Amino acid sequence: MKPLTLRERFSLYLDLIRWNRPQGWLLLLWPTLAALWLAAGGFPGWHLLAVFTGGTILMRSAGCAVNDIADREFDKHVKRTAERPITSGRLGVKEALVVAVVLALLAFALVLTTNALTIGMSFGALAIAVAYPYAKRVVAMPQAVLGLAFSFGIPMAYAAVRGHVPPEAWWLVAGNVAWVLAYDTEYAMVDRDDDLKIGIRTSAITLGRADVFGVAMFYMVSLLCWSQVGHMAGLAMPFWAGITMAAVQAVGHVWLIRGRDRESCFAAFRMNHWLGATWFAGVWAALPGGLTGSVGLM
Repeated sequence: MKPLTLRERFSLYLDLIRWNRPQGWLLLLWPTLAALWLAAGGFPGWHLLAVFTGGTILMRSAGCAVNDIADREFDKHVKRTAERPITSGRLGVKEALVVAVVLALLAFALVLTTNALTIGMSFGALAIAVAYPYAKRVVAMPQAVLGLAFSFGIPMAYAAVRGHVPPEAWWLVAGNVAWVLAYDTEYAMVDRDDDLKIGIRTSAITLGRADVFGVAMFYMVSLLCWSQVGHMAGLAMPFWAGITMAAVQAVGHVWLIRGRDRESCFAAFRMNHWLGATWFAGVWAALPGGLTGSVGLM
């Protein structure tokens, strides 16, 4: 086989970490930013904003590489994933592992600029992120494990800002886990037929014909938990406007997946980052520096 040029290899790395699909890291970023703003009572400062934005993107990218390493044999049998770099043989497992390790170390370097509690929590975040790809072999709803992995930035944000993790952070975590269950069940509905053939467990398979109802309930729980956070924080009307618009989007997603059509389910999944952006916008607007103040990001 002809050796890859540097440009071709770099292109494979970008494909490995899903660089052309920013929806993935946006789904992690919005709740993390909401936690930062809530913890700080407004703009958290450029340092923490850079740490958590950069760390989120880096860890999501590392997670994609780890996931593809773990699923390389399964991905061969799924239409949507058969041409991924490792599965197709264009990128070796060892090389992909090096990419994942380098990205994780870069994220850890950012965390090292925070405090001891945040640094300690980062090890738990890494452990769950690595465990998730293997949970699909043994857990009936591995999306719940993914939800925990995608939620670790929330308590870490509070720890970085306040030095402790208050009760409202755990309401945020609960809401985020429910949201992940909602949108990743939509995602799993796309691959259900292939997953049944190869023996992978997903929430879409576990819920069966109750999948659409389950997604609706997950959305409802997430919105209720986020509403509880708004109540605890005493947030103003912009927050509740954001929650209302997020709820409207959630209803639209449930309507879209009602027929269980693959394309519709995938479209609903892809639109979830807008729901997250709406929810964060409500938090931002309700806090000093948003619509209720003049500091903003200046």
